Amino acid sequence: MNGFFDALSLLTRLRTRGGRDTARAIPWMPVVGALIGLACGLVYWAARAALTPLISASLAITASILLTGALHEDGLADVADAFGARVEPARALEIMHDPYHGTYGILALILSVVTRVVAVAAMRPSTAVVSLAVAHALARAGAVGLMTGMPPAHGSTLAASYKSPEIRRGVFAGIVFALALAVATLGLWAFAAAAIVLGAVAVTGLLARQKIGGFTGDVLGATEQLAEIGILLLVASAGAAVPWWRA
Repeated sequence: MNGFFDALSLLTRLRTRGGRDTARAIPWMPVVGALIGLACGLVYWAARAALTPLISASLAITASILLTGALHEDGLADVADAFGARVEPARALEIMHDPYHGTYGILALILSVVTRVVAVAAMRPSTAVVSLAVAHALARAGAVGLMTGMPPAHGSTLAASYKSPEIRRGVFAGIVFALALAVATLGLWAFAAAAIVLGAVAVTGLLARQKIGGFTGDVLGATEQLAEIGILLLVASAGAAVPWWRA
């Protein structure tokens, strides 16, 4: 269970009795993601009792940002700035480490927040609770999967030791959990959600390899954001078919 508390400390602003051991936390990241999504879904559920869908969705996404400290949003903005610029790999890494955001990063943040708010606002409260939990779990499963599938970029603080057999087994367990949660709640739509995650992993992975030679923490954050957005759009489009037992 120490890995769970490590993941909670790494992915949220909560400070637990665990440390910040990334290798130990990796298998638990999809689990913590599911809990984050569940909490945000419950915010939407509670707000819908008195507020409009759009305002309720705004509160739910705001809760997600506050709970995680905008960890993944920051990664998305950094990647947008670095990959949007036509620069050499070394300069792209410098841009990613810059605490300030440029035009590409700001636009990416706006599109991310607006798209998620609109998608959640189109859902029933019960659907939002389910879909947010699944989206956060699967998106983080995709990010940790990318971590074990390609080398870290030069100078990345994420060491290649995370590719050890023990860590790979942990990553596999985390991915299985996320997929099982998706199948249990989305039914056949889980396969479409998994395909969206694979697409997000492929896009960010290929761009990262081309632009900076590997992944960084920011690349993982961008992967999570793209996958989360895609799944929420999928569920919003599916309408009453999610959760599967409502169809």
